[in-house]
Amino acid sequence: MLKNKDKIIKVLENGGVIVYVTDTVWGLGCLPDNEKAVKKIYDIKKREVQKPLILMSNEVYNLLDYVKPIPKIGQKLIKKYFPGALTIVTDKSEKTPDYITSGMQTVGIRIPDNEVFRQICEITPGHVLATTSANLSHQPSAKTYKQALENMTGLADLIIEDYGHFAKGLESTVAGVMNEELRIFRQGAINIKL
Repeated sequence: MLKNKDKIIKVLENGGVIVYVTDTVWGLGCLPDNEKAVKKIYDIKKREVQKPLILMSNEVYNLLDYVKPIPKIGQKLIKKYFPGALTIVTDKSEKTPDYITSGMQTVGIRIPDNEVFRQICEITPGHVLATTSANLSHQPSAKTYKQALENMTGLADLIIEDYGHFAKGLESTVAGVMNEELRIFRQGAINIKL
């Protein structure tokens, strides 16, 4: 289904920024170890530097090197809600650069439940994207391919179509898991019940 695979890989490897569908809203992302590409995302969005990006992948094990051992409550959430519209914020490891987390010691991780996004991650070097929503800061998130094009044409290096795998249009729930404590930072598409 996914076309232009070589082009996607080339854009990412050359420090480019791509736009893609997820199960919630459209995303804007780059390779996490490319500081210039991450800075480009902040410039495109006019995003405040104190607002961190998150890390997304197609499989949890691709993200484990970026975080410290996940507390039991976080592991329960992963079992129950991944892949899906849940972002888990947990302690980051040395591998996660400070320029992604705005200098914070935590990082958000997520596995979207969307086939196109999954295929993009499968071909992405390292299988992980540093990501945020595809819109200018303080503007509504893009919920359709058309809105993503309106928001990001001329700004992002590549906008990948959704091939009929649409975003549902509601942001992910963001939950922090530190020291076995659960905190909801943003109520989104998932109502957590453990």
